[in-house]
Amino acid sequence: MRLLVLGGTTFAGRAVVEAAVARGWAVTTFNRGRGAWTHPEVERIVGDRLDPTTFAPLARGTWDAVVDTWQGAPAATEAIAAVLAGRVERYAYVSSCSVYAPPPRPGADEHAPLVDGAGDGYGDLKRGSEIAVEAAFGADRALLLRLGLLLGPHEDVGRLPYWLTRLAAGGDVIAPGPPDLPLQLVDARDLAAFALDGIAAGLSGPYNVVSRRGHATMRTLLERARDVTGGGARLVWTPPEEVEGEPWNEVPIWLPPDHESAALHDIGVEKAHAAGLTTRPVAETVADTWAWLSAAGSPS
Repeated sequence: MRLLVLGGTTFAGRAVVEAAVARGWAVTTFNRGRGAWTHPEVERIVGDRLDPTTFAPLARGTWDAVVDTWQGAPAATEAIAAVLAGRVERYAYVSSCSVYAPPPRPGADEHAPLVDGAGDGYGDLKRGSEIAVEAAFGADRALLLRLGLLLGPHEDVGRLPYWLTRLAAGGDVIAPGPPDLPLQLVDARDLAAFALDGIAAGLSGPYNVVSRRGHATMRTLLERARDVTGGGARLVWTPPEEVEGEPWNEVPIWLPPDHESAALHDIGVEKAHAAGLTTRPVAETVADTWAWLSAAGSPS
């Protein structure tokens, strides 16, 4: 398989590159060449998706598939997809469950109402890119990977690293309750495996790519994080109404049960799991993320 990855130097894109190389695929990346990391076994095309004058090498190559993690203006996706439509067989776009019209209902699956993609919020940007990909490739050649909470080594958002760093410091740590609050998440490495499997199998259309509800809880996540960082911190479980800080952003990962977006931890995922999505234990994700943080000194 010949795979083109747009980006491919950080987090999800990096996981895709590493997984594809491990499978023996021929991988090409297209990015600005500024990332601190690049795989030594990939062909690297230096270019900028915001600058169409750098697209010439893309217009000369051919690939079986492209994986794209872009989260900016859909116009950039439209421009690059137009160039690749005749050079690539299948376009896998890493999107988000934020494309569902708010507030999402519990258990919402891929048939739930969508935002229109015309705004500048995160969900609209992702939906706008979905529309651009399907317009260029057609619904039968476009694979839309709608993520929930994405965690794992090399995370550049800072959600799990926030908790690991705080717990490593020891002392009393406010733990947002309820402790058994169900979570849904996906490790970037499991996303990568599903994306590549889907490409190989010729999957198309939207898939909610995240664990089943309750794959982890706030308790299992934070207790594992406490244990891998040394076990010196004390979790102080706090009722939702007493937790200070904005859920999800200032208090990463957590959404109180009555939050308008609480369904982000209750998304319908049976389509992806029936197609082969597997999600590793949260304990493994936490331990591997801490091992990476400890080795790197800081997220990078």
